[in-house]
Amino acid sequence: MAAVEIIIGTVYGSAVLVAETLEQALLDAGHSVRLHEDAVLAELDKDRLWLVVTSTTGQGDLPPNLIPLFEELRESSPPLPGLRYALVALGDSSYDNFCGAGRQFDELLQELQARAITERLEVDATETLEPEEPALAWLQGWMGDI
Repeated sequence: MAAVEIIIGTVYGSAVLVAETLEQALLDAGHSVRLHEDAVLAELDKDRLWLVVTSTTGQGDLPPNLIPLFEELRESSPPLPGLRYALVALGDSSYDNFCGAGRQFDELLQELQARAITERLEVDATETLEPEEPALAWLQGWMGDI
């Protein structure tokens, strides 16, 4: 079974609900999970799978609680070629920078040579009122491979 760090970027709570839904599915499957709403790099185990769940604010911006980790990774992290991750980006396609926070975080992890284990999931608030449903289906599509 895998050990998973769930990193949450949220403003209004949608990402928390998605993260908690994914956490429960992972726990039910026998995986070890830790949730982080205000993550700092020192608290995250790079040997565990990182599952990032983030909403997008403003014009494609990161949620305030995710900015410190993002900046720490960008400014002081060495390459992370051993890090495996998956990412859920929540957004609203009526804005120009749809899922901008998730896309930024994904790009940063790729620049650090981390390895995505699956395609980034982008959930559009204009298409679904319950983002945890497509996120759970996405998770179930690859969870057996970790």
